[in-house]
Amino acid sequence: MSLSKFIVKRSPAAGLILLATLGMAGCSQEKSEVKDVIRPVKVVEIGKVQDTRQLDYSGSVRSRTEMNLGFRVAGKITERLVNVGQHVNSGDVLARVDPSDYELSVKSAEASLDAAERQVETVDLARKRAEQLFARNFASKAQLEQATLTYNQAVASRDSARSTLAQARNQVGYADLKASEDGIVTAVAADIGQVVGAGTPVMTVAVDGEKEVLIAVPEMDIAGFKPGKEVKASFWSDEGLVLDGKVREVAGSADPQSRTFAVRVSLPNDPRVLLGMTASVRASFGNGPQLVSIPLSALARKDSQPIVWTVDRGADTVHARPVKVADFTDDGVRVAEGLKPGDVVVAAGTQFMTENLKVKLADGVTQQSASAESDEARQLR
Repeated sequence: MSLSKFIVKRSPAAGLILLATLGMAGCSQEKSEVKDVIRPVKVVEIGKVQDTRQLDYSGSVRSRTEMNLGFRVAGKITERLVNVGQHVNSGDVLARVDPSDYELSVKSAEASLDAAERQVETVDLARKRAEQLFARNFASKAQLEQATLTYNQAVASRDSARSTLAQARNQVGYADLKASEDGIVTAVAADIGQVVGAGTPVMTVAVDGEKEVLIAVPEMDIAGFKPGKEVKASFWSDEGLVLDGKVREVAGSADPQSRTFAVRVSLPNDPRVLLGMTASVRASFGNGPQLVSIPLSALARKDSQPIVWTVDRGADTVHARPVKVADFTDDGVRVAEGLKPGDVVVAAGTQFMTENLKVKLADGVTQQSASAESDEARQLR
């Protein structure tokens, strides 16, 4: 007979007390077993802070100087002597408009000049005769002054006729569109038979000499670009070709459609670099305040404050740590304060975490690198 049965038979009240005590002990043992359960967790480790961050931008090679050429006179295009991609030298004729009307103007101006010169000869004789008569007292001073005035007017008319003729001849010359610099024709905007006005762009010539890469920089990164900044330029057509470049110009305002800023990067003269080639510009930016990226699921709240749960690897326990959130990105959350390289953060299941909870790290710890950016760049994002 067991002791419990003996006690129940001899003293029913004492037996009930004994059974209750044994039941409570059993419950306490079960609770103790629950506390000893170790929860597996998925974590990320904050990696070493990067000394610099590098950004790549695609662009195209252009000439530093591109000229839109147009006729200085209006007319109908009768000849186009060059094609796109053709190299031209300074003074080469690129196109012509019909010069007929301007040639007629030259003939008219020549006739006017001839008449003006004859008039000068006539009044010059009259002026000289008036001077002789005045010297012999056969003509008054007023007559001499009138003859002199008439002569001066004729000379002025002759000079004006000469200027008109020179202008008419210039207009005949302007009927030829000539290259003012050596370069390559990159665009043709008008062709034979088209009537164009004076100054209307007809061709574009990329001037020989310094080349540059035109890139579009998002507004979140433009604060890091200043004239003189050194960058690296590589080219898709030749992976081994990498040139040192410098930022020459930064647009003062963003493009209204793309919301990007045009940045021009000057390149050293290299015959392997051709106009229109696709280039990649790499820019490096120095350290700023450390922004640590963590998964959104790692962020929790305690007492209305953002926290993360960090793992003490020595004790295998978790602890709440307050953090300062910088912003949210497509990849998660960026933390400005509260985390440092080497910290192990619970990446999922934060709702099940409690202070000093025993945990077991899941296989494979993801390393999350910290990034360093300036406050200005961070505000632009």
